[in-house]
Amino acid sequence: MKLVQVLIGAAVLISAPAFASKELAQKNACLACHAADKKLVGPAYQEVAKKYAGQVDAEVNLAKSIKAGGSGKWGPIPMPAQAALSEADAKTLAVWVLAGAK
Repeated sequence: MKLVQVLIGAAVLISAPAFASKELAQKNACLACHAADKKLVGPAYQEVAKKYAGQVDAEVNLAKSIKAGGSGKWGPIPMPAQAALSEADAKTLAVWVLAGAK
């Protein structure tokens, strides 16, 4: 019985960052323009993850893009800057997006 409790606790701890990141994306209205697996106004998070795959500084660069916004990377519609987002939250979102927003 104790092993089951330990395994459940471990599963919760492992999945907690993913839930926290999705909640962070919802809180900051990211999901109004993005989805995990399909293009909305902006690219699907899985497409972003593919584009950054294998890049050494992917996490840092994506976090900067999230905060600064930009245009031209994914088409004509610009992404507004998320200047109010903390560096830590931008990094958390970048890690989550690079993992395919799972």
